[in-house]
Amino acid sequence: MTGFFTARRVSPQSKAFDLLLAGGLTLFFGFLSLAQAQFAGVVGVALLVPLIWRRSYPELVFFGLSAIAVLQWLAGIDLQPGNVGLLVALYTVSVYGEVKYSRLALGIGGLGVLMATARYWAGTDWRQQVTMMVALGAVVFGVWAFGERRRTRGLYVAQLEERAVQAERDRDREAMLAVTNERTRIAREIHDVVAHGLSIMIVQADGGLYAADASPEQAKKALATIGDTGRASLTEMRKMLGLLKQDEQNELDPNQPRPQPGVQSLPELVENVREAGLTVDYEVTGTPRDLPALLGLTAYRIVQEGLTNTLKHAGPGARTSVTLDFGREMLTVVVTDDGRGGGVAPSSDPGHGLVGMRQRASISGGTVNAGPKVGGGYEVVARLPYAGPPDQ
Repeated sequence: MTGFFTARRVSPQSKAFDLLLAGGLTLFFGFLSLAQAQFAGVVGVALLVPLIWRRSYPELVFFGLSAIAVLQWLAGIDLQPGNVGLLVALYTVSVYGEVKYSRLALGIGGLGVLMATARYWAGTDWRQQVTMMVALGAVVFGVWAFGERRRTRGLYVAQLEERAVQAERDRDREAMLAVTNERTRIAREIHDVVAHGLSIMIVQADGGLYAADASPEQAKKALATIGDTGRASLTEMRKMLGLLKQDEQNELDPNQPRPQPGVQSLPELVENVREAGLTVDYEVTGTPRDLPALLGLTAYRIVQEGLTNTLKHAGPGARTSVTLDFGREMLTVVVTDDGRGGGVAPSSDPGHGLVGMRQRASISGGTVNAGPKVGGGYEVVARLPYAGPPDQ
């Protein structure tokens, strides 16, 4: 809450400007007043010097100068060049003062116009009195209205800045939430993959134990399977730990471990999307190979999210294509459409969309690029190396 005796916080630059303004007005108009009459000149100077504190105490300065002007009127002192300080003070209180004091200042300004007309133009024709009253009233109201407009503009700019800051906070919060949710989801899925590998190891270990005496070859084969499965699971665990370090343990999926989808499940996914009404062309190039469970899951999820966002944002009648290219060193996944180019929704479902795609690809050491195509439509390109990320 501000008021008469509450100082506003004013920057050093503004204080320096007010000092120069008050000093310049005092030197010019103050000496003009002193040149007319000594006592009247003192009144003129008194109407200008307080402008040094006009922004620190806008209400106090205005009402103080108004009191000096009333004394001037009572003493019968003619209007002085220093009376311009009243207009400066009125402008200042309309910009920096409280709204209720700004309205009160306008009323005092209007009363001052009537008092000035009655005193200083009392002996003139009534037409001249009306003309002066209208002219002075227009000046007073114009100064106040200009200050009020600046106040309104300042409040509007401040609101825009606050909204921008809040929007930035919300964006950062949503991004963090999206990453956290996606990490949790990926961790649960990797848990299923690793649990599946451990189940195979247990079964093979039990079988090898029973076959150790009767069939040594079968026991060796079981041990080899255990070693391969263990190394693959360890590799996937390293990929996960490189990105999913957390201070608190994630809650794991309480359901039974289930087989995870991979590239072999993509034809079924494409068929389901076709049944939903989207025209999809599916193509595989290169020589298909067996992929690690995590890499196949990543490719599947990227295609799934790309097709889902095409359904949401490409519009009716859009065509899309899914291409898997098995290169020498990496799998390239391309999902493209000829729709409106709406792309991936960044915030409608935190954890999905482009954030989720990049998060998944980064675990496998890959990258995802997405954006509108020239001529319309949207394209998602994921490059997933078979070797995975380098060991840390």
